Amino acid sequence: MFLSKNTWKKKPSACDDRVECPPPSCLVWNGGSVLVQVRGGLPAVRVNVLLCLALVVCIQPVLAASPPVHTASPTDRDVMVLVAYYSASGNTEAMAHAVAEGARSVPGTRVRVERVEQVMAETLFSADAVVIGSPVYWANMAGPVKTFFDNWQLKFGIWPDLKLRDTVGAVFTTGGQVAGGQTVTMLTMLAAMLGNQMIVVSGGGPLGASAVTEGDSPGLDDQELATARALGVRVADVTRVVRRGQMNQDMRETGGVR
Repeated sequence: MFLSKNTWKKKPSACDDRVECPPPSCLVWNGGSVLVQVRGGLPAVRVNVLLCLALVVCIQPVLAASPPVHTASPTDRDVMVLVAYYSASGNTEAMAHAVAEGARSVPGTRVRVERVEQVMAETLFSADAVVIGSPVYWANMAGPVKTFFDNWQLKFGIWPDLKLRDTVGAVFTTGGQVAGGQTVTMLTMLAAMLGNQMIVVSGGGPLGASAVTEGDSPGLDDQELATARALGVRVADVTRVVRRGQMNQDMRETGGVR
């Protein structure tokens, strides 16, 4: 039952003279309920604590199901993916742009697409991920792509500092025939990346994205372009994870707080 004004004055509570209760109200515990006395002589209001707890239990799953709001850390930054390729007929170039499209679809990803002959050392070493594409020539990568790999040391001086260490790497190919050397070509390019301690990933296929451009399926079809986009998405996703781990490690080493 509610307390009268006189009874309220006699009720020992946190609102006695021992503690000054701030206006406009006071709280008094009374057998599982909270009595809220509104100043100015108005009646007290009884609030059932068990009922409040039940409401909290019911509402909590709804709040938990709400999607979290992502707040970017001030140390976060966009990752940069370099897509480098050689193309004589235009098929590998089309695959390169599909890879770039997939990577750009991942938030926080910037993409740069260049022919291997145009890539400079600064562009290569500043990339968080490097995706290289080549047509298959005699079951191997094209000559300009092999020269690009060789120039990592001959022109760019990648050793002995391992300037691409922990950079994400991936490859894609186009070939005229089924079993025309795509697997060997991708393995050879991936081997060059592994030799430089890069973090290689696949996507769109077991080793990377590939396409057959002659025979019953001349040029590129939608499925082959879809594998290239899938490779781009995977590279961007993995690169963001790797970049976040590197940043956290750097902060631990420097005593920073994330």
